[in-house]
Amino acid sequence: MDFNALLQQAQKLTHETQVSDDLPRVERTLPQVLQATQELHSRVTQTGAQDMQAHILLGSNGIDLPKISQKLETLSSRKTFEPLDPIATTDVQNFLRNEKENAILAVIEEVHKNSYMTAETQKWEHMMNDWKQEKVKLMNALIGPSQNWIDIRKGPEQTILNETTFGGRSSLNSQEMAYAREVHEYNKLVCEGAMRPSLIQRFAQVAESFNDSRVNDVWEVMKYMTNVTPIPRSHDPMKVRCSQHLFINQAKRYLENRYKIFMQTVISEHLREARRGGIPSVLNLVGSFVGLKLATHGLNSSFIGLQDGQVDGKPLWPMVYYCLRCGDIASALKCMQMAGQGHEDLIAVLEEKCHNPEQKTNPRLELQIRMQYKRQIRNATDPYKRAVYCIVGCCDIQEPHADIARTTDDFLWIQLSLIRTEGDDSAEHLTCSGLQSMILEQYGEKHYNANEQPHLYFQLLALTGQYEAGIEFLSRFEKYRVHAVHIGLALNELHLIGGPRNLQEPLLSVDFEDPQPMRRLNIARLIMLYVKKFEITDPPEALHYFYFLRNLKDSEGRNLFLVSVADLAIECRDFDLLFGRMQREGMRSRGLIDQFETAHIDTRTVCEMVAEKFVKKGMFEDAIKMFDLAAQQEQALRYTSILLSQVVHHANKEGSLRERVQRMAHEFTERYTGAEKNCDSQTWATFNLLKELATFFDYYHGKNHQSAMEILERIKLVPLRMADLDVAVNNFKRLSGEVCKVIPDLLLATMDIAYTKFKTMKGKDVAKFDDLGKKNQLSYLREQAKALTNMAAMVPYRMPGDTNSRLIQTEILMH
Repeated sequence: MDFNALLQQAQKLTHETQVSDDLPRVERTLPQVLQATQELHSRVTQTGAQDMQAHILLGSNGIDLPKISQKLETLSSRKTFEPLDPIATTDVQNFLRNEKENAILAVIEEVHKNSYMTAETQKWEHMMNDWKQEKVKLMNALIGPSQNWIDIRKGPEQTILNETTFGGRSSLNSQEMAYAREVHEYNKLVCEGAMRPSLIQRFAQVAESFNDSRVNDVWEVMKYMTNVTPIPRSHDPMKVRCSQHLFINQAKRYLENRYKIFMQTVISEHLREARRGGIPSVLNLVGSFVGLKLATHGLNSSFIGLQDGQVDGKPLWPMVYYCLRCGDIASALKCMQMAGQGHEDLIAVLEEKCHNPEQKTNPRLELQIRMQYKRQIRNATDPYKRAVYCIVGCCDIQEPHADIARTTDDFLWIQLSLIRTEGDDSAEHLTCSGLQSMILEQYGEKHYNANEQPHLYFQLLALTGQYEAGIEFLSRFEKYRVHAVHIGLALNELHLIGGPRNLQEPLLSVDFEDPQPMRRLNIARLIMLYVKKFEITDPPEALHYFYFLRNLKDSEGRNLFLVSVADLAIECRDFDLLFGRMQREGMRSRGLIDQFETAHIDTRTVCEMVAEKFVKKGMFEDAIKMFDLAAQQEQALRYTSILLSQVVHHANKEGSLRERVQRMAHEFTERYTGAEKNCDSQTWATFNLLKELATFFDYYHGKNHQSAMEILERIKLVPLRMADLDVAVNNFKRLSGEVCKVIPDLLLATMDIAYTKFKTMKGKDVAKFDDLGKKNQLSYLREQAKALTNMAAMVPYRMPGDTNSRLIQTEILMH
């Protein structure tokens, strides 16, 4: 590019700049632009980018930041609490002044440090309490089955007992109330030491009144499953259940009886087609059912390819299968015997099962049946024949038998029939834990559409011995929660529920020592979650449910029933209802808790627990009442004295804390005076002294100065003349901390009485009174004021605020 072209472009840019109104024209040479840039850069680097931004921000609002900065720099920082510089030891006056100021600063610093530490401690305590509450909410929210047990470490009508007990409307619905009545009756028998009825049977009778067939089916299952040999309290129910498999036979019996009822129902609906006759028996029933099924369904998939002839005109293998399905091995054996030869091994096994049902089948016979199944039966066209061989000989546990097992009950019955003991050496046998894992984990809730039919999935879990998982699952549904809770209560009373190692675990947890997939149920958490709904409106019912926790201990080793009652008392605050009240003669009236009193449950212990909780919360007034109910006179008087020392100098107002505490103090005096009491003599003396002071301040605020001074003459806490000063100071050293706190207000009140008398005496007409007597009286009041001032200076107690200065000023006014 030549210079001419460059010149033309420069002129063009100049022309464009001149016609533009957006930018001002810059009339600076390049050196000038460079110099301005350097100045701006130096200013930015000196003040900093943030200062420049501050200047721009405040300057846009009309604030001159440099001017304000200069004014701030002229202000001198306070020197009040800065350490003092040392001075020469020869300057005694300044040395003493410095020592005094240093001592004051040291005290201030120490107080500041202590205040900071106290505030920090209280902050963390508050945060920990909040976290504990949140932790409870989180733990209660963990209602799903956990894969591991959780250990978080540091980590709320009409009632059964009395229709007008609590005054509010009950939170219990009709079903919950019906169960609660039964719980009340059961606990009553337990407390009386009578023979305990079966809670399962009682609850099942209650459920029948609800007219809900699904609920009745659930309780029917539980009646079968609990009809087993009782487990000793010293044994772990989970380990006993897994080792003895008590539930297998009961589950099969339930399914077999249920199917027998189903066959009877089907036949009764088709009596003409069934053509039932002859002697009533299972064999007759099965024959009619098979005939009806064959006539109704014809040659459907389950009746195609039937083999080995007939028995009494009915197909052999369907007859044998349905006899086994009804649990009648003898009828199945009879059918096989009527079929003739060719089934000797199967007949031998059925005979052994029929004659010795509780004994293990001969392994040699089972092995022969399995070998026969593998060689011939596996490929047979008769589905009933395959099923019978699988059930009797435990063959081919993977075969679903879909042609004949069309319902969940059929499938479960076949699986239960295939179970053998864990110690069997054959790998083909289905184990108990294998079936439980299949139902709970392999298939699970989704496969069985459990959310739509929770009662059916619960029955599956219960029939496979998984009570804990079943109860937890059923409790998730509002409709079935009340039934799940009471199933848990009944099983817990029978010692059939496996509980967790500690009560901090979630509702359902896994213990590594248990075989898979067993779960453990936190029955305490289940009860507390259920009771929380109505514990405020129905405390009598809540107590009865908490009574089921009497055999459990919390993390501190305390009876969980007592802990729950204590928490309930704090929550509902109806102490008279729960614990009764103290009468004038010193006897406690009966409360709801007394119906549960035994050698292990003491009402006084619960009251003391509640009182200690109130003390931790700083609620001393409630704590005093509970200590009194617990017959802890020492603690009751002690905390009454603490409250009195805080309010004794106030004027008495109706409904105030002072009025309530003073009323309690009078009640204690009436009941404790002359009676045997378990408290220290010093505590009793402090309590009585504070009561006297309360009376003094009542007279003082009521302007009854003469009666007030008589009390002071009697208790001798403050000197009324100089001769009494030493005695008053010595008495002070023996006082408790509660009385010492009142001394400053007592001195001020006494000084005010003396000054009031002084002004009254000084204003009287001299002509009407003896001048000498007046002088003596004024002199006595001055001496009294001097004694009070001297005592304030001599006692080893730091007077609060301006007490000393007020005493001195009043004394000066009297001279």
